[in-house]
Amino acid sequence: MKKPAMLSGKTKLDLPKIDFQAVIEDFRTLDPKDPGAWPLIPRIVILIGLFLLLVAAAAWFGWQAQYEELDAKRQEEAKLKEDWLAKKKQAVNLDAYRNQLGEIERSFGALLKQLPNAAEMESLLVDINQAGLGRGLQFELFKPGSEVVKDFYAELPITINLTGSYHDFGYFAGDIAKLPRIVTLNDINIAPGKSGDGLTMSATAKTFRYLDEEEIAARKKQQAKGAKK
Repeated sequence: MKKPAMLSGKTKLDLPKIDFQAVIEDFRTLDPKDPGAWPLIPRIVILIGLFLLLVAAAAWFGWQAQYEELDAKRQEEAKLKEDWLAKKKQAVNLDAYRNQLGEIERSFGALLKQLPNAAEMESLLVDINQAGLGRGLQFELFKPGSEVVKDFYAELPITINLTGSYHDFGYFAGDIAKLPRIVTLNDINIAPGKSGDGLTMSATAKTFRYLDEEEIAARKKQQAKGAKK
Protein backbone atom coordinates (compact mmCIF):
# COMPACT_ATOMS: atom_id res chain seq x y z
CA MET A 1 0.00 0.00 0.00
CA LYS A 2 1.34 3.36 -1.03
CA LYS A 3 1.86 5.84 1.81
CA PRO A 4 0.85 9.49 1.28
CA ALA A 5 3.71 11.84 0.79
CA MET A 6 4.60 13.88 3.89
CA LEU A 7 5.20 17.62 3.58
CA SER A 8 8.26 18.94 5.36
CA GLY A 9 7.62 21.58 8.07
CA LYS A 10 4.07 23.00 8.51
CA THR A 11 1.23 21.58 6.44
CA LYS A 12 0.08 24.16 3.91
CA LEU A 13 -3.65 24.37 3.24
CA ASP A 14 -4.78 25.60 -0.15
CA LEU A 15 -7.59 28.17 0.42
CA PRO A 16 -9.98 28.89 -2.38
CA LYS A 17 -9.14 32.08 -4.15
CA ILE A 18 -11.82 34.74 -4.49
CA ASP A 19 -12.04 36.61 -7.73
CA PHE A 20 -13.05 40.06 -6.46
CA GLN A 21 -13.43 41.36 -9.98
CA ALA A 22 -15.97 38.65 -10.69
CA VAL A 23 -17.81 39.43 -7.42
CA ILE A 24 -18.02 43.11 -8.33
CA GLU A 25 -19.31 42.16 -11.74
CA ASP A 26 -21.95 39.93 -10.12
CA PHE A 27 -23.17 42.93 -8.07
CA ARG A 28 -23.36 45.08 -11.19
CA THR A 29 -25.47 42.56 -13.05
CA LEU A 30 -27.96 41.86 -10.26
CA ASP A 31 -31.57 41.82 -11.39
CA PRO A 32 -33.78 43.34 -8.63
CA LYS A 33 -36.83 41.64 -10.15
CA ASP A 34 -35.34 38.15 -9.89
CA PRO A 35 -33.49 37.75 -6.52
CA GLY A 36 -33.62 33.97 -6.89
CA ALA A 37 -31.18 34.16 -9.78
CA TRP A 38 -28.57 36.13 -7.88
CA PRO A 39 -25.15 34.52 -7.35
CA LEU A 40 -24.31 33.11 -3.94
CA ILE A 41 -21.85 35.74 -2.70
CA PRO A 42 -24.08 38.79 -3.43
CA ARG A 43 -27.01 37.02 -1.75
CA ILE A 44 -24.93 36.35 1.38
CA VAL A 45 -23.56 39.91 1.52
CA ILE A 46 -26.99 41.50 1.04
CA LEU A 47 -28.59 39.23 3.67
CA ILE A 48 -25.86 40.11 6.19
CA GLY A 49 -26.33 43.80 5.37
CA LEU A 50 -30.10 43.56 5.87
CA PHE A 51 -29.59 41.72 9.16
CA LEU A 52 -27.22 44.42 10.45
CA LEU A 53 -29.62 47.13 9.30
CA LEU A 54 -32.49 45.47 11.18
CA VAL A 55 -30.37 45.16 14.32
CA ALA A 56 -29.37 48.82 14.10
CA ALA A 57 -33.00 49.90 13.59
CA ALA A 58 -34.14 47.80 16.53
CA ALA A 59 -31.40 49.28 18.71
CA TRP A 60 -32.35 52.82 17.73
CA PHE A 61 -36.13 52.60 17.85
CA GLY A 62 -36.75 49.80 20.32
CA TRP A 63 -33.78 49.58 22.65
CA GLN A 64 -32.90 53.28 22.96
CA ALA A 65 -35.70 53.96 25.45
CA GLN A 66 -34.67 50.89 27.42
CA TYR A 67 -31.05 52.07 27.49
CA GLU A 68 -32.17 55.48 28.79
CA GLU A 69 -34.38 53.86 31.42
CA LEU A 70 -31.52 51.57 32.46
CA ASP A 71 -29.17 54.55 32.76
CA ALA A 72 -31.75 56.41 34.87
CA LYS A 73 -32.13 53.38 37.13
CA ARG A 74 -28.36 53.17 37.55
CA GLN A 75 -28.19 56.84 38.55
CA GLU A 76 -31.07 56.30 40.96
CA GLU A 77 -29.28 53.29 42.41
CA ALA A 78 -26.08 55.33 42.90
CA LYS A 79 -28.06 58.11 44.63
CA LEU A 80 -29.81 55.61 46.91
CA LYS A 81 -26.45 54.13 47.83
CA GLU A 82 -25.12 57.59 48.72
CA ASP A 83 -28.22 58.30 50.82
CA TRP A 84 -27.87 54.95 52.54
CA LEU A 85 -24.20 55.58 53.35
CA ALA A 86 -25.02 59.05 54.69
CA LYS A 87 -27.79 57.67 56.91
CA LYS A 88 -25.52 54.87 58.03
CA LYS A 89 -22.88 57.40 59.11
CA GLN A 90 -25.54 59.36 60.98
CA ALA A 91 -26.74 56.20 62.69
CA VAL A 92 -23.19 55.26 63.68
CA ASN A 93 -22.58 58.77 65.08
CA LEU A 94 -26.05 59.12 66.61
CA ASP A 95 -24.80 59.19 70.19
CA ALA A 96 -22.18 61.81 69.33
CA TYR A 97 -24.86 63.93 67.63
CA ARG A 98 -27.11 63.64 70.67
CA ASN A 99 -24.29 64.70 72.98
CA GLN A 100 -23.45 67.60 70.68
CA LEU A 101 -27.11 68.66 70.57
CA GLY A 102 -27.30 68.51 74.35
CA GLU A 103 -24.18 70.66 74.63
CA ILE A 104 -25.65 73.19 72.19
CA GLU A 105 -28.89 73.32 74.15
CA ARG A 106 -26.98 73.86 77.41
CA SER A 107 -24.87 76.61 75.83
CA PHE A 108 -27.97 78.22 74.37
CA GLY A 109 -29.70 78.07 77.74
CA ALA A 110 -26.69 79.73 79.39
CA LEU A 111 -26.73 82.51 76.81
CA LEU A 112 -30.49 82.87 77.12
CA LYS A 113 -30.13 83.43 80.85
CA GLN A 114 -27.96 86.46 80.06
CA LEU A 115 -30.92 88.08 78.33
CA PRO A 116 -33.26 89.84 80.76
CA ASN A 117 -37.00 89.53 80.52
CA ALA A 118 -39.36 92.51 80.34
CA ALA A 119 -39.52 92.85 84.14
CA GLU A 120 -35.70 93.00 84.46
CA MET A 121 -35.12 95.63 81.78
CA GLU A 122 -35.69 98.55 84.16
CA SER A 123 -33.11 97.29 86.66
CA LEU A 124 -30.64 96.74 83.82
CA LEU A 125 -31.00 100.36 82.70
CA VAL A 126 -30.30 101.39 86.27
CA ASP A 127 -27.17 99.20 86.29
CA ILE A 128 -25.89 100.89 83.10
CA ASN A 129 -26.51 104.30 84.62
CA GLN A 130 -24.79 103.32 87.86
CA ALA A 131 -21.78 101.98 85.96
CA GLY A 132 -21.20 105.44 84.50
CA LEU A 133 -21.81 107.34 87.72
CA GLY A 134 -19.56 104.93 89.62
CA ARG A 135 -16.65 106.02 87.39
CA GLY A 136 -17.33 109.71 87.92
CA LEU A 137 -18.87 110.22 84.49
CA GLN A 138 -21.66 112.69 83.90
CA PHE A 139 -24.62 111.69 81.74
CA GLU A 140 -25.69 114.45 79.40
CA LEU A 141 -28.08 112.09 77.62
CA PHE A 142 -29.51 108.68 78.51
CA LYS A 143 -32.36 107.92 76.12
CA PRO A 144 -33.74 104.41 75.54
CA GLY A 145 -35.10 103.97 72.02
CA SER A 146 -37.77 101.75 70.54
CA GLU A 147 -37.40 98.01 70.76
CA VAL A 148 -36.53 96.07 67.61
CA VAL A 149 -38.20 92.65 67.80
CA LYS A 150 -36.34 89.68 66.31
CA ASP A 151 -37.24 85.97 66.16
CA PHE A 152 -36.97 85.14 69.86
CA TYR A 153 -35.52 88.30 71.40
CA ALA A 154 -35.92 92.07 71.35
CA GLU A 155 -33.12 94.59 70.94
CA LEU A 156 -33.26 97.86 72.92
CA PRO A 157 -30.92 100.67 71.77
CA ILE A 158 -29.96 103.36 74.32
CA THR A 159 -28.41 106.63 73.17
CA ILE A 160 -25.92 107.94 75.73
CA ASN A 161 -23.68 111.02 75.95
CA LEU A 162 -21.05 111.11 78.72
CA THR A 163 -18.43 113.58 79.87
CA GLY A 164 -15.28 112.57 81.70
CA SER A 165 -11.71 111.43 81.17
CA TYR A 166 -10.41 108.98 78.60
CA HIS A 167 -9.43 106.39 81.23
CA ASP A 168 -12.82 106.67 82.93
CA PHE A 169 -14.46 105.89 79.61
CA GLY A 170 -12.32 102.75 79.39
CA TYR A 171 -13.25 101.68 82.92
CA PHE A 172 -16.90 102.31 82.12
CA ALA A 173 -16.69 100.06 79.04
CA GLY A 174 -15.07 97.35 81.15
CA ASP A 175 -17.81 97.62 83.79
CA ILE A 176 -20.47 97.30 81.07
CA ALA A 177 -18.79 94.12 79.80
CA LYS A 178 -18.88 92.65 83.33
CA LEU A 179 -22.62 93.10 83.77
CA PRO A 180 -24.50 89.80 84.22
CA ARG A 181 -26.70 90.72 81.26
CA ILE A 182 -25.50 91.23 77.67
CA VAL A 183 -24.88 94.91 76.86
CA THR A 184 -22.84 96.13 73.90
CA LEU A 185 -21.46 99.59 73.12
CA ASN A 186 -21.74 100.62 69.47
CA ASP A 187 -20.94 103.68 67.36
CA ILE A 188 -18.55 105.08 69.99
CA ASN A 189 -17.29 108.58 69.32
CA ILE A 190 -14.93 110.46 71.67
CA ALA A 191 -14.28 114.19 71.19
CA PRO A 192 -13.03 117.16 73.25
CA GLY A 193 -15.62 118.70 75.55
CA LYS A 194 -17.35 121.94 74.62
CA SER A 195 -15.77 123.85 77.50
CA GLY A 196 -12.34 122.48 76.63
CA ASP A 197 -12.17 120.56 79.91
CA GLY A 198 -12.39 116.77 79.63
CA LEU A 199 -13.83 114.66 76.86
CA THR A 200 -17.29 113.71 75.65
CA MET A 201 -18.28 110.27 74.49
CA SER A 202 -21.37 109.48 72.46
CA ALA A 203 -22.39 105.87 71.93
CA THR A 204 -25.33 103.57 71.46
CA ALA A 205 -25.64 100.94 74.14
CA LYS A 206 -27.64 97.90 73.04
CA THR A 207 -29.16 95.42 75.40
CA PHE A 208 -31.34 92.46 74.63
CA ARG A 209 -34.21 90.63 76.25
CA TYR A 210 -35.83 87.37 75.34
CA LEU A 211 -39.46 87.23 74.32
CA ASP A 212 -41.86 85.26 76.47
CA GLU A 213 -44.08 82.56 74.99
CA GLU A 214 -47.05 84.90 74.53
CA GLU A 215 -44.92 87.43 72.61
CA ILE A 216 -43.46 84.71 70.39
CA ALA A 217 -46.95 83.34 69.66
CA ALA A 218 -48.22 86.83 68.84
CA ARG A 219 -45.26 87.45 66.53
CA LYS A 220 -45.83 84.17 64.67
CA LYS A 221 -49.50 85.01 64.30
CA GLN A 222 -48.61 88.43 62.90
CA GLN A 223 -46.13 86.90 60.45
CA ALA A 224 -48.77 84.39 59.31
CA LYS A 225 -51.21 87.22 58.63
CA GLY A 226 -48.56 89.11 56.68
CA ALA A 227 -47.81 86.01 54.57
CA LYS A 228 -51.49 85.59 53.67
CA LYS A 229 -51.66 89.19 52.41
